[in-house]
Amino acid sequence: MQLHHRKLISFDVFGTLISVRDSSYGAFSQILAEAKACHIDVKDFWEHWEARNIAHYWEPWQPYKAICRLSLAETFAHFGVAGDPASIQHYFDAFDRFELYPDVTATLDRLAQVFRLAIVSNIDDDLLARTPLKRQFDLVCTAERARGYKPDGTLFRYLLDHAGCDRDEILHAGQSQFTDMVGAKPLSLTVAWINRRGIALSPDVPKPDYVFPDIQSLLPLLGARLPSH
Repeated sequence: MQLHHRKLISFDVFGTLISVRDSSYGAFSQILAEAKACHIDVKDFWEHWEARNIAHYWEPWQPYKAICRLSLAETFAHFGVAGDPASIQHYFDAFDRFELYPDVTATLDRLAQVFRLAIVSNIDDDLLARTPLKRQFDLVCTAERARGYKPDGTLFRYLLDHAGCDRDEILHAGQSQFTDMVGAKPLSLTVAWINRRGIALSPDVPKPDYVFPDIQSLLPLLGARLPSH
């Protein structure tokens, strides 16, 4: 099946376009080292911290950086570590060095020939500006601008309000089942789950319309309107 009538393709950023886990493990290793907790697996620590971030996205809006610091304090407590939440600055300092997934640049270049492109991200504007996305987007939707995050729908409502087209003319591609699917599907947005890590879909989230291992796999879906190489 191909989608013939889409006008806008929106993307989650971190985990979909940017390899956020691999790009930030170094910073979190520094955080654990300063807390004298190098015995803790950095990936386990990161996943618990991210889960706390998502929990706080449901609360009244506060800046992403404030959420990250709060979640770090909670994650230290969970692992029994006497760490300094201010050390989250190591993570913020790493944004300039974050890396795109290898398929991103070529895929977005092709899509941009036909579609308007948007990003929809649970992020502060200043951190997004430091992220090396290496292109401009037609529409930028951040939690800071929307004053809310994805999972309760606030950020997706911001997308709909600013898209300049109908919701059935939008395709959203994102990696987080607990923010992208949970936030977008109740608003009747069409969602492609970019399941780069090959994880199982939780029974607690709405099912996506499509599942792909990367964003270059969107091209056949949209192929009827894409120019040849």
